[in-house]
Amino acid sequence: MAARPRRERTPRTYLPGIADVRICGDEATVKAVLEVLDTEFRTTTARGYDGGTRAYLQLDTGCTDPDAD
Repeated sequence: MAARPRRERTPRTYLPGIADVRICGDEATVKAVLEVLDTEFRTTTARGYDGGTRAYLQLDTGCTDPDAD
């Protein structure tokens, strides 16, 4: 069976100071990590999947763009 050709992907754009985070662990560990991140950073609401053993979110570490002046 021949492999399918790989599809072309659009290059991703990242915002300075924004981190994409994926967490994998048992349900209690994922919940604990999300609680800590929420107390330290501004975060999006985590999207859970795989029955609570994985979560995806973004967090804001602050703007890291150089000042224009």
